[in-house]
Amino acid sequence: MAQLSFASLDYAAKKKRTKRDAFLAEMAAVVPWVALEALIEPHYPKAGPSGGRRPFPLAVMLRIYCLQQWYNLSDPGAEEVLYDICSMRTFAGLELGRDTIPDETTILNFRHLLERHELTKAIFVAIAEFLETRGALLRGGTIIDATLIAASPSTKNKAQKRDPEMRSSKKGNQWYFGMKAHIGVDATSGLVHTAGVTTGSVHDAKVMDNLIREDDRAVYGDKGYANDRKQRQAEAAGVLWAVKAKAKPGRPLSISQRRRNRRFGKIRAKVEHVFRVMKCQFGYRKVRYRGIAKNGAQVFALLALANLFLARRTLASA
Repeated sequence: MAQLSFASLDYAAKKKRTKRDAFLAEMAAVVPWVALEALIEPHYPKAGPSGGRRPFPLAVMLRIYCLQQWYNLSDPGAEEVLYDICSMRTFAGLELGRDTIPDETTILNFRHLLERHELTKAIFVAIAEFLETRGALLRGGTIIDATLIAASPSTKNKAQKRDPEMRSSKKGNQWYFGMKAHIGVDATSGLVHTAGVTTGSVHDAKVMDNLIREDDRAVYGDKGYANDRKQRQAEAAGVLWAVKAKAKPGRPLSISQRRRNRRFGKIRAKVEHVFRVMKCQFGYRKVRYRGIAKNGAQVFALLALANLFLARRTLASA
């Protein structure tokens, strides 16, 4: 057994279990680490035959990457918390005085490796399949929705311009600059089964077909997805069209339409839980100046981890 430092021994002897301790213990138990490491391992650097510095263990780097997503940490910020916070260091499998702490460049390189090989999307798919095999992600109906993620409109940066891949979008009477995350959520479990990212100017309805599974028997959505042609097609195929009715100019909604909207709205509300976890729990409210591809890679990672967070009680009891 590896010898613990005095700091770790003091931490282990503390009387109160913090919320961070409980959260990290839950996530350590529900994340399918072996499957994810097997997914990344073919792309992970190996020690050369002539020696040189050995790469950090993949398990350590993957756990640090998860910490970055859960606590919205930059690469330098992730390095600092590994020195400062014992619970995060323990979660990553590191021990001061015994192990070398990965520096910010090493953490950056691992993140770039995931982005370069589109591994975060593969992780999202792998976790969705894992949840389906465990009975947490079901089939039958899909809730579709999108959320705007803001980007800085300022030009006070190194390039002296806005992110060229971000676009403006109007919601109500307010303009937003950034990108959109589009998701298809299982209507029963509230877990994400399909996702995509676009610039902020792409209308939600343009990508709705990509979010619906072939065997779905019900489609839920807000008024932005209202479409008479698609409604007729769905009803002809025996699919419940549960998209909220939208009032037309000069023709307010009837009492029965308003009741219908409220009835379907109670189910559709499950999609907001995912966005709450991503934006409030994980703090992903604003994208960095990195373009759609890199920010999109982070969205897939966040949605995969949000699925595990929402399903953690179900997985723990399975």
